[in-house]
Amino acid sequence: MDIRGNRAVPKIRKVSLIEPKSAGYHVYSGIALPRLGLPLMGAMLRQRGIDVSIYCQDLVDVDYEDLLSSDLVGISTTTSTAPEGYRIADKAREAGIPVVIGGSHASFLADESLQHGDYCVRGEGEYTLMELVDAIDAGSGFSTIDGLSYKVGEEIRHNQARPLVQDLDALPFPDLSLIKGGEKIKIAPIATSRGCPFDCNFCSVTRMFGRGYRERSIENVIEEVKYRDPGFIFYYDDNFTADRERSKVLLDTMLSRGLTPNWSAQTRVDVVRDKELLNLMKRSNCYMLYIGFESVNPATLTEYNKRQSIEEMAEAVRILHEHGIMAHGMFVFGAEQDDSASLRNTLKFALKYSVDTVQFMILTPLPGTPYFENLEKQDRLLTRDWQLYDGQHVVYQPSKMSPYELQKETFRAMKRFYSLRECLKMLCGLDFARFLAKINLSLLRGKWNSAKRQFESRMWRWLYRAHGHILIRRWEAANKDFGERIKALAGKARSISAPNRPSPENVE
Repeated sequence: MDIRGNRAVPKIRKVSLIEPKSAGYHVYSGIALPRLGLPLMGAMLRQRGIDVSIYCQDLVDVDYEDLLSSDLVGISTTTSTAPEGYRIADKAREAGIPVVIGGSHASFLADESLQHGDYCVRGEGEYTLMELVDAIDAGSGFSTIDGLSYKVGEEIRHNQARPLVQDLDALPFPDLSLIKGGEKIKIAPIATSRGCPFDCNFCSVTRMFGRGYRERSIENVIEEVKYRDPGFIFYYDDNFTADRERSKVLLDTMLSRGLTPNWSAQTRVDVVRDKELLNLMKRSNCYMLYIGFESVNPATLTEYNKRQSIEEMAEAVRILHEHGIMAHGMFVFGAEQDDSASLRNTLKFALKYSVDTVQFMILTPLPGTPYFENLEKQDRLLTRDWQLYDGQHVVYQPSKMSPYELQKETFRAMKRFYSLRECLKMLCGLDFARFLAKINLSLLRGKWNSAKRQFESRMWRWLYRAHGHILIRRWEAANKDFGERIKALAGKARSISAPNRPSPENVE
């Protein structure tokens, strides 16, 4: 029976799964690389004979004629994509189609998601979704389904948490063929593990997937590489080398079987301490490593519990370059110990030590993390407009600078690092591969500038209409001179068109 109206529902024969897009342009906008949760669950549903369509909005938009012919709609949300996910969910429910919402945001804010969906899958959702489909088909209740939240009338019920999946080999390979527009995916995404042994207080990974490091078997990973037969692989692991000995066995096996596509992965600075591993990486065609440098402020590194020094970071870049591997530096701006000077020093570090490409992200307090909880207790969250929680917008009051200063320095760093002059320096050095990587992002500077202008327009409108007097007082206290400027800029909101103007947040 349908819990919304105590009416019979047809058996589920067609399911649409959706990965919504963020509202605005951000550092991942140019990368057509879907997350793997929905293709994995799509493969499990397909094994049951169910017709599955997957829409990743970063590839193609949702075909609502197809969506509204489904028996069930599933939506996977991160925090910044939740508003778009809710909009799609509302549209499906208006047509009488049951909706299940999952993903990291819904896992931590299940009550909120149930304002827009009929069911909420918390945590790892593969088996929860399969049991939910069985229960809907059988017309039975949902009380025994671990990891599920749902409504009975106006009452919200949260079943006990589902244990993490231990046997990752038992799961099928994600079915990327189910993704509409999947032909645009040029890099094969493969995950060989789940979880992370580290515990950064701003990261939601360990809250979703645990601090334990769960691994697929080497043979299982090799079989997927053979099945994909890709030209390029991105290993989706949060830390590909968390177990270095396992990484060595995997890479050595790939070499022995002639499976050497170009590949990249995320890792930590300490990977360069293992020369044997670095040599295997080079021989197996690793072309770039994504490294969580985070900051060059020693106090910030301590705050983040990174257990690394600036000297080790610089040495890591040098050693990777010696092995012909590019370094993508991931930095997070806005810690309690950060100020404008430390952010500019981070940019100087990236330029001085020839980090190949970077992302300068703004520290974002994601629901479910200790960082979010601490800022909430301190009344330092400036907004709960989730679409702004994308790593590109300041959504809290920093400790040692104003929100505007943090926003400005982040845009400034991106613009400076990807300036045409910096790209040409690489070309003059005949480092052509690094030049291509950097110029590709430099060509997107027009989008960054447009994103900056649109952010400022949205910021002033939000400032004046929603939180004006409160924020002005906060910002004045942080910077007396800046307070006068904010007052003048807030007045611009009066000249901005009405709220029903088409949103400028989707930057094409």
